[in-house]
Amino acid sequence: MASLDWVMAHDTTCAWALEPFAQITDRVWDPDRIVVPFDHAYPAPNTKVASLQASIRAWAELQGIKVRTDGVCHQILAENFIRPGDLVLGADSHTPTGGALGALTIGVGSTDIAISMATGSCWFQVPQTVRVEIEGTLNPGVYPKDVILSVIGRLGSGGARYQTVEFGGEWVRNASISDRLTLTNMTAEIGAKAGIVEPDEQTRAYLEDHGRPFAGDLSSIWSDTGCSYRTIERFDAGAIVPVVALPHQVDNVAPVAVVAERGLALDQIFIGSCTNCRIEDLEIVDRIWQGQTLSPSVRVIITPASRQVWEEALRRGYLARFSELGAMITQSGCGACLGRHGGVLADGEVCLSTSNRNFQGRMGSPTSQIYLASPATAAASAISGRLTDPRSFS
Repeated sequence: MASLDWVMAHDTTCAWALEPFAQITDRVWDPDRIVVPFDHAYPAPNTKVASLQASIRAWAELQGIKVRTDGVCHQILAENFIRPGDLVLGADSHTPTGGALGALTIGVGSTDIAISMATGSCWFQVPQTVRVEIEGTLNPGVYPKDVILSVIGRLGSGGARYQTVEFGGEWVRNASISDRLTLTNMTAEIGAKAGIVEPDEQTRAYLEDHGRPFAGDLSSIWSDTGCSYRTIERFDAGAIVPVVALPHQVDNVAPVAVVAERGLALDQIFIGSCTNCRIEDLEIVDRIWQGQTLSPSVRVIITPASRQVWEEALRRGYLARFSELGAMITQSGCGACLGRHGGVLADGEVCLSTSNRNFQGRMGSPTSQIYLASPATAAASAISGRLTDPRSFS
């Protein structure tokens, strides 16, 4: 058994945890260490969801837990809570996102979360570790989403099942926290228990910027010298090109330039999710859209990852410029990403998304198709109305 630093359950998984929690106890272990974001279907799109959220609110008030409505759960955990060395459980499969800050952040089911909220602890089987080393620098038009999709394309959807994926190498050491969050977020797509990046001075600066200075010895959290990895995968950053994950598997990866030759027309472009809609991503979109017009044949939906990102994008003028171009800007959350609201796909529609999953029916109709790509590819494609290599705008 291990003691936990943070426990998270959102507006879907928390609802499922209430009954098993009540079978254990009537009080949580520590209300200040439990995070309950409403993000998957917020504001409520129908009466059933509204009723579920009302039940969570009532329970949270009784427990002394503040319900948060300021963005996607993984983004707000990174912005407000997680510190290097923390052990975090979240009732959502993309909880490994927080590993970008040098923490062990693990996704579990609602029953496990109920136990964790009651006891502040959980049992773990220690996983093996896959080391992913990325050396060199990326070429113009290539971004972290292309990196992680390339990793997934090589390792496959089960290539790190119940293992930790540790990222390192020259490119990772120079990567921003936003870039690292994209990497760790999508380790879930190769079956990983967790993703992690060794914390460094960039991590310390990020924590300082977000109001929680960290004075500890970061090197004490690094992997031991001479430790054993299950395998080491090496990538040359300079050899990575813009890629896209084709329906209906995330590891079905191909170069954007190759797929674009088919003239893939798009009905919707979604720039959002816990994978790629931080301020750095919106900066890329804004740069590509300067002096351009968007294709009238495609719906463009932009969902900033958190209220903090939303407000910074507002201050920088991004949201006004995006709106003037015809893009739709929504409340921060997960609605379109999982087909709940704010961008549900109709039969036969094709969507290019910056999110992390393209499973059949993920964003709506089971006959729709989802392609995954970087914010740069999404921005370039919004101009043409079809899948477009972003290097032509670099």
